[in-house]
Amino acid sequence: MESRIVVLASGSGTLLQALLDSSVRASVVAVGSDVADCQALGRAKAADLATFVVAPADFPNRADWNLALLAELSSYRPDVIVSAGFMRILGPSVISEFRGQIINTHPALLPFFPGAHGVRDALAAGVANTGCTLHYVDEGVDTGDIISQRVVPVLDGDDEASLHERIKIEERGLLVSALELFVATGSFK
Repeated sequence: MESRIVVLASGSGTLLQALLDSSVRASVVAVGSDVADCQALGRAKAADLATFVVAPADFPNRADWNLALLAELSSYRPDVIVSAGFMRILGPSVISEFRGQIINTHPALLPFFPGAHGVRDALAAGVANTGCTLHYVDEGVDTGDIISQRVVPVLDGDDEASLHERIKIEERGLLVSALELFVATGSFK
């Protein structure tokens, strides 16, 4: 049975593009976003993939937005949901329905430097190494069980942009490798 992957993205879609350029492409069934004008949706459309938008502004509250997102996700019957630069925290209704099926990449070596500013926080802490983490999504912010990690050294003269660019390269490879394994075996281990 072929795996079904749905990707959620809010931005430029470089993680999505890495998947589209890999053998995983055949398993990607849809790409969703919280914003209608993100580049990721353009990449998905160029790849002739189904797309959807569930914009928070279209709903009276967060719970209703989560229920609408849950309905969209469920309609694609995903085996895996990839949060690939999706800048929204998923609510309990989505997490409970897809527990153990939602994965996220984070630009730091969790459990260190969770949240939206992992690269900046690692630089501010003066660490010699940081990296990226692939983990399951749970109710916390970057607190789910770790699937795999890659280390990226902090170089003299690094600023947030230069370090983040090197991390992104590793992040794309980490995600593609993990999903290739999942498509081949049905597991991330």
